Amino acid sequence: MNAPDKIDAARLELLLSELRLPGIKLIWTALAETADKEGWPAARFLAALAEQEMVERSRRRFERHLEEARLPPGKTLDAFDFDAVPMISKAQVQALAAGDAWLEKGANLLCFGPPGGGKSHLAAALGMALIEKGWRVLFTRTTDLVQKLQIARRDLALEAAIAKLDKYHLLILDDLAYVTKDQAETSVLFELISARYERRSMLITANQPFGEWGKIFPDQAMTLAAIDRLVHHATILEMNVDSYRRKEAVDKARGVGRPPTRATIKGSA
Repeated sequence: MNAPDKIDAARLELLLSELRLPGIKLIWTALAETADKEGWPAARFLAALAEQEMVERSRRRFERHLEEARLPPGKTLDAFDFDAVPMISKAQVQALAAGDAWLEKGANLLCFGPPGGGKSHLAAALGMALIEKGWRVLFTRTTDLVQKLQIARRDLALEAAIAKLDKYHLLILDDLAYVTKDQAETSVLFELISARYERRSMLITANQPFGEWGKIFPDQAMTLAAIDRLVHHATILEMNVDSYRRKEAVDKARGVGRPPTRATIKGSA
């Protein structure tokens, strides 16, 4: 490379940095050599540069969204044991993983079942799949989020805190049942549910069926109102299976494979 070319290359590097085009900056020299060698027209060279920038932006966006989602590690649909819950439709779960049919409508997904039955794994795996599709997701224990919202209420910033969660297409609340039956906790949870109603989606995992939600919310009216908002546009998965964790421990002790389990599933529009 002669002196003028070196000057032009250095100037281009500075311009690409200033314009925040890291994908092009990463690949332009190699593509330029190929274009010169093969005699590419200018349009083809520019298109290749633009495509590289799009790929790089998509990669960085995925990494940002994955980091902010706070998903538990290793929970993917490939790692989920569908054989252990044979009544759960893998095809339906894969359709949910696309997101278009329900996230665009602000619909919800509710997963019920005993502890250790795979609810949290399935929720996190769906979260990962949705992030790969470009959706924004936040995974949190319900108690952790409720505590943050209580602090926001104390600081007179609850409305702003709930509004900030709007950037997430899907809010995954894990272990709803562990919220204590306390007026302050359940009222901020109810306000969150109401604020996202028909606007933004929620995925909630819970050990208790609706009939026992009176243990979560302090009065019957709030219980019924919360349930009404959640199920109005919802798919409900009932994963009534024995605990994965308990069965794995027992099977390991016995030196046998995990026996098949059963689950039920239902959906409502």
